Amino acid sequence: MTHRPILAALLAAAVVALVGSQAAFADPSDGSGHLVFVQTNDLTGNQIAVFHRGGDGQLTPAGTYPTGGLGGATLLGESDHLASQGSLVFSHHNQLLIAVNAGSDTVSAFRVHGDRLDLESVVPSGGQFPASVGVHGDLAYVLNAGGTGIVQGFRLEPHGLTPIAGSARSLGLANSDPPNFLTSPGQVGFTPDGRQLLVTTKASTSSIDVFQVGHDGRLSATPVANPSATPVPFAFTFAPGGRLVSGEAGASSVTTYRTDPAGTLADPKSASDGQAALCWILRVHGFYFVSNTASNDLSSFTLDPNGQPSLVDAVAATTNAGPIDLAASGGFLYAETGTAGTVDEFRIGEGGSLSPIGSVTGLPPGLEGIAAS
Repeated sequence: MTHRPILAALLAAAVVALVGSQAAFADPSDGSGHLVFVQTNDLTGNQIAVFHRGGDGQLTPAGTYPTGGLGGATLLGESDHLASQGSLVFSHHNQLLIAVNAGSDTVSAFRVHGDRLDLESVVPSGGQFPASVGVHGDLAYVLNAGGTGIVQGFRLEPHGLTPIAGSARSLGLANSDPPNFLTSPGQVGFTPDGRQLLVTTKASTSSIDVFQVGHDGRLSATPVANPSATPVPFAFTFAPGGRLVSGEAGASSVTTYRTDPAGTLADPKSASDGQAALCWILRVHGFYFVSNTASNDLSSFTLDPNGQPSLVDAVAATTNAGPIDLAASGGFLYAETGTAGTVDEFRIGEGGSLSPIGSVTGLPPGLEGIAAS
């Protein structure tokens, strides 16, 4: 009897330690809630599939919601029909889920109520083939990848998205509609302070374009075009200190840059994973996970204090065919596979290791876009 209080205290301490060790791998910027949203990108009617994330990391269906638009497919894009990162974005600040409808040139906004989605608005995207969305606070920009490449600004409001008059800017590209997967721009996103908007152009110009963002939400007339350190800049995220971390497909490399106030990128530092077609990138705690869509695997990197990437594991995990977009929730990593039409599930362990725990099947090949609440 006299030992029971001591035993109870030890058990409580063990539970706290276990929860703390698991939480250490959950990055709030990547979504650490209990829902995962998957965009089907169906050409005959785009939908959002909602999943509950269990304590073991496995996903269970919680409903499917039409976006009111059509999915799309780039030319020659076998695994990545939208050829982009950020085609489905959850705004924690506004509790809005934003989806692109590349086949109907519209953007949908859902209000998230628990595990239920309410469609608030479906608005024109401001260009051709919307493929990526960047959000900062109440401001959103949509990247239209077809034609010249147009970024269009919107305000996030209770009823959904409202376009900002005079906010459209052209990237000056020469793509078709739909664009070729290799030359279509890959991602739009804000710097952490919201003062700049970045766009990757992939093989069109192999540059990272940087616009200044004004107080009224409109952009500078033209961007600063920064040549990427290695070819075909595709997707990006940011390190905690604000350094840009770019996935560049041509050399299957991760490159980091210092972002200067004038819009120039400086001090590039690169490392390759030795795989094929590193395109998508996600930061989870101190690790940077990437999808190698032509190698059917995932790799992991870390950064040193100076921003130099280091390869942790060239093949941290194998996947079903055509890994593309990534999301993280509660210490688990989820990888869409555009060719197989699955969401592969992994537990993130010590040192950034990935352990497979299952796959969601029954989704259409060509799906693209994943986010977590």
